[in-house]
Amino acid sequence: MAIKFLAVTFFFALVIILPVNVHYRHYRFPPEKPPSLLEYSHNPDASPLWTDLIQRSEEAMIMIDEDSTTYPSSVLWMYVVFTYLFTSLAMYLLVTTTQKIIRIRQEYLGSQTTVTDRTIRLSGIPPELRDEQKIKETVENLEIGKVESVILCRNWKELDDMMAQRLVLLRKLEEAWTVHLGHSRIRSTQASRERAQSRAAIRQDAPLLQDEDDQHEQDHVASYGEDRPKTRIWYGFLGLQSRRVDAIDYFEERLRRLDEQIRDIRSKDFSPMPLAFITLDSVAACQMAVQATMDPTPMRLLANPAPAPSDVIWPNTYLTRSSRITRAWSVTLIILILSVFWTALLVPIAGLVSLKSICSVWPQLAFALDSNAISQSLVASGLPTALISLLTVLVPFLYYWLSTQQGMLSLGEVEMSLISKNFFFTFFNLFVLFTIFGTASISYSKVNDALAGASKDASEIARKLATSLQDLDYFYINLIILQALGLFPFRLLEFGSVALYPINLIGAKTPRDYAELVQPPVFSYGFYLPQTLLIFVICTVYSVLQSSWLILFFGLVYFLIGSFIYKYQLLYAMDHRQHSTGQAWLIICNCVVIGLIFFEIAMAGLLALRTAFYRSISIIPLLAGTIWFNVVFRRTFDPLMKFIALRSLHSKAPFGEIPPGESRYEHDTDRGRAVDEDDETGLRYINPNLILPLEEVWLAKGRANGSSHVGGHSEEGNV
Repeated sequence: MAIKFLAVTFFFALVIILPVNVHYRHYRFPPEKPPSLLEYSHNPDASPLWTDLIQRSEEAMIMIDEDSTTYPSSVLWMYVVFTYLFTSLAMYLLVTTTQKIIRIRQEYLGSQTTVTDRTIRLSGIPPELRDEQKIKETVENLEIGKVESVILCRNWKELDDMMAQRLVLLRKLEEAWTVHLGHSRIRSTQASRERAQSRAAIRQDAPLLQDEDDQHEQDHVASYGEDRPKTRIWYGFLGLQSRRVDAIDYFEERLRRLDEQIRDIRSKDFSPMPLAFITLDSVAACQMAVQATMDPTPMRLLANPAPAPSDVIWPNTYLTRSSRITRAWSVTLIILILSVFWTALLVPIAGLVSLKSICSVWPQLAFALDSNAISQSLVASGLPTALISLLTVLVPFLYYWLSTQQGMLSLGEVEMSLISKNFFFTFFNLFVLFTIFGTASISYSKVNDALAGASKDASEIARKLATSLQDLDYFYINLIILQALGLFPFRLLEFGSVALYPINLIGAKTPRDYAELVQPPVFSYGFYLPQTLLIFVICTVYSVLQSSWLILFFGLVYFLIGSFIYKYQLLYAMDHRQHSTGQAWLIICNCVVIGLIFFEIAMAGLLALRTAFYRSISIIPLLAGTIWFNVVFRRTFDPLMKFIALRSLHSKAPFGEIPPGESRYEHDTDRGRAVDEDDETGLRYINPNLILPLEEVWLAKGRANGSSHVGGHSEEGNV
């Protein structure tokens, strides 16, 4: 969709908008260099430097406004016409692309009969119904279908904490064994070599005793006489006393006692929670349940589509509703505080774009930059672009951690929340606020005055946006070029994983650590999609302005390169485990509509800035129409993006296509499972800590021969 939109808008910008701007001298190519600061300073009648610069810039802006009024009305009407045209094109592409996605989604999901597609997530269960048999009878009494299984979530916190503690002990034990076995192969003493030679001589004389001797010695002593690793334990009053003990024996004993506690607690009756996963006998029954209201009491028996079994975050299933609400509001409050912090951080970065802002704070630096074109380009263009790109890379990790703390029930929900948070950060902080402060002085008092003036008069917001957008066009061109030609190659190379690999390799000791090193990186839309949406919004906003053809050209290059790189990563290089069934497209549509509204406000402000008030007012119906389009769009397409239509479940397949009731995976592989429900993830909705066997120690096999194969157990240290 983005490639089609940018291709059409680039054609009009190159064929019509650019020649018109060049003809009326409103846009010069190549752009003229602004007056030098040194030229201003040679004026003997000048006031103090920074005041004189501000006065001259205001006079220049007045001259531009007066000159713009002499333009023919057809030139200014061109902005209105193309604003309507490009907005209509974006709406048309949104509708057609959504219809295509819905058709594919309904066709694919309607042919699935897996456990995920037949399971609902029932929340708000009252205390009198918190029993598997009662829930089954309640659902079957609704006469929507038969219930195959009911998994009532319970308070498994004690068990989950023990399993997490066990994993920590298991890793420590593996590390102790690895240190012990590794040292026995690396270091040797003269006495150990003599013992090895004597054992070799004995084996030649008594080969029948070789296997028994080797096994006995291997289980109890080191091959080269090295001491076994030690660990320090603390005991006594307030844990003030300590002593060093054998690490392997200590961790093995702790692991044995913890395993006994886990086996005992698994048979315990846990307190039930108001959440259950109910698997019905058909997909149609599941869809009727999630699309209907099951109980007349508000907030009771709420049915929603269930995530895949491997997608469920089981520690969050026993959180209470009040706990989830508290976490959600706390994270929202933290994001608001962070937004204020990002604003304070972006004001000085935005001031670097304008040499006038630098001069108001540090005149000597401004004159030094003005006398050197390369330094001025690096500071005014390269440095802000690099800092903004760095923020778009680092901040999503903080928002990802915040998303995991909200208590969401599935990894898919966490990813959708991450997309929304990161887009809010990139759009509001890195685009809107940066644009407003981009040409303002770096002084905080002036920032406060600008915000106060904008709050009193809504039209002042549009005028400030229009003024800043015209001055920041080359900054956003540099940003798009950096993202497309500078960062995409690193993204294709997975520079982050490659750069961290040597560091993780140095810290890796156990076979489990080495196995985790070769795992493919996980592709998360929350880290990549918001940046792409920001580039699309920037291209949309600048599609009618003076430098539209340059921004649209590099935006088109960005999406052409990105389509290849992201397809390659998803198909061959990275793993995407979440089961979101296309829910991210709804967020994309909302972000595009927000970009269109911002585009229309900016164009109205631009026309008002040129005293074309009637043309500016003519944008208002388009703004109202865009809001109305968003309401109708969500009301029409949201249900089809969230649920499966009943007719899609019973449609007959044409000749040669997949028959109804049989999935594509079943048809192609004859295994009868969907791709999200293989042997590794399982087919049941149940906490894995309840049924998984207690994992044993991983030790390397064949280390003496230089082999690096990883096995489940070793004859040297089975636990």
